[in-house]
Amino acid sequence: MERFDFNARLTRMHQRFPVAGRRPVIGITGNYGEQTCRLADGYYKQIVRAGGTPLIIPPLADEAVILETLERIDALLLSGGADINPLFMGEEPQPRLGGINGERDLPELLITRLALNRQLPVLGICRGIQTLAVALGGKVAQDIASATGADSPTTKRLLKHSQDADRSEPTHSINIAPGSLLHHIASHRPTLHVNSFHHQAVSSPGPHLYVTATAPDGIIEAVESTEHKPILGVQWHPECLGDDGLPLFQWLVSEGGVFSQVKALHSRILTLDTHCDTPMLFPQGIDFATRDQRLLVDLHKMTEGRLDATIMVAYLPQKGWHKDHGHWLPTTPTTPTTPTTPTPLSPRAYADSIFDRIEQIASAHSGHLAIARTPAALRANKRSGLKSIMLGIENGLALEDDLASLDHFASRGVVYITLCHNGDNSICDSAKGGATWGGVSPFGESVIARMNELGIMVDLSHAHERSFYDALSISRHPIVCSHSSARALCDHPRNLTDEQMRALAARGGVCQVTLYPGFLKAGAQEATILDAMAHLDHAVSIMGTDHVGLGTDFDGDGGVAGLADASELTNYTRQLLARHYSEEDIQRLWGGNFLRVMEEVQKQHFC
Repeated sequence: MERFDFNARLTRMHQRFPVAGRRPVIGITGNYGEQTCRLADGYYKQIVRAGGTPLIIPPLADEAVILETLERIDALLLSGGADINPLFMGEEPQPRLGGINGERDLPELLITRLALNRQLPVLGICRGIQTLAVALGGKVAQDIASATGADSPTTKRLLKHSQDADRSEPTHSINIAPGSLLHHIASHRPTLHVNSFHHQAVSSPGPHLYVTATAPDGIIEAVESTEHKPILGVQWHPECLGDDGLPLFQWLVSEGGVFSQVKALHSRILTLDTHCDTPMLFPQGIDFATRDQRLLVDLHKMTEGRLDATIMVAYLPQKGWHKDHGHWLPTTPTTPTTPTTPTPLSPRAYADSIFDRIEQIASAHSGHLAIARTPAALRANKRSGLKSIMLGIENGLALEDDLASLDHFASRGVVYITLCHNGDNSICDSAKGGATWGGVSPFGESVIARMNELGIMVDLSHAHERSFYDALSISRHPIVCSHSSARALCDHPRNLTDEQMRALAARGGVCQVTLYPGFLKAGAQEATILDAMAHLDHAVSIMGTDHVGLGTDFDGDGGVAGLADASELTNYTRQLLARHYSEEDIQRLWGGNFLRVMEEVQKQHFC
């Protein structure tokens, strides 16, 4: 009779403390039919067995509802059901297309694509694997027999992919790619026996997914992320397979738990990317408040990637200007100045124009964005729910050989100046220069000394080794390398040797690992998030966790698979957690070390 004793059950729940344990919330897309949102019980029961909390997502294409839902779930499960309307793939319907479900298609495609933007773990089941493919740029065969020619008497026939047996009964095998995520989930077994209820299948996984399992007849049975993200789609129905199907749900709930931990971490710590070149794209007429495909950093992507702050630089290419009779002019030929044509900008004026534009952007979006000069301002902005931009200069060419320019840029709020770029200038020799000075020039010594006085950080990314060591001995404060990686892993003159790293750490400085592919991996192979993390781990092994961080170089050709833009930066935190860095270390590696140096450099000037 206890089943009907409501008060006894309630009393038992009230005796628990804490009131509720934090279990990952798994959103499950609901099916639709006969004016009813419905779902087979296997989906939510397997989620509960795996340790998660199921939340059923109704098929609504309401943008606000979808966005709010994504904020509240830790992972997404795309359930099975009817065929997807081929018009979403740019195709017309073929004769053997089954029933489509107009209520589900658009909301599920939207939520899937937006989940990818936010790095949510995703598991797609049957129709769900097909939804993944269509949402992420792939294709689905409207009918596998027609698409493969298997219904022709002269063609080898397919396996039976729509079984008559009970749903709990496996009816064919699949072959699993070694080393894949599915291979790991399946305890490294090369094959699995699965059930089968479909006449469609993924025909092309698209750029974000790759095939990790096939049936013996070649039909695609599983796909995964090409970018080391927790995304997996399977063509069978594991929710009907009891214990045999449970590992997939355990994987999803586990990944949801990690994502929940990442979100909580980002709410507590301050995340700072110390170098991005987004201002280079201002002339293209970008809108920073729009999710612009031309940008790797904008308000949308900063929000999706839970990035609190970025340092935007005014970048000046060394060969972009020349001095003519004491005047700095752009090297690129320009049309003659007329009353309606603006005068060509000098390096200093160009940097000012960049900062003017950033100030305009911050003013236009003051409810979401603010400029910060100090670490205290960054923290205050985070407490107020604002994203922050700090100002930097990439290439001391902007000074125009005049120390007074330093005072000017200090008044504008510049927090660091990268002394040179790809070429020697009047301050120092570049890693890609011609050894003009043999290190830092006499003028460069004065520049570093004045930067120390004004509270501007000295940045030695792009500098020659001799310039690096000269600056290290000249500066009274620690120096930084805002976007440099490890030469021990990728032999490029722009990267730091282990000896440089040790010297930098000994003086209290920091190395911010960059995502520029050519500084992460030599040769033709594309760099990935795993290569970036290898550089970070190496830097930590040499310098310790007090002297390393992240400077992406986004919009300056930085970005790798898995960390391709600002929306993917939670993946960096995920990787740090996987490597068992503590929360204190993660805060250091997410900009805390850089801000420590900034506070030391600014202390005398602002006191």
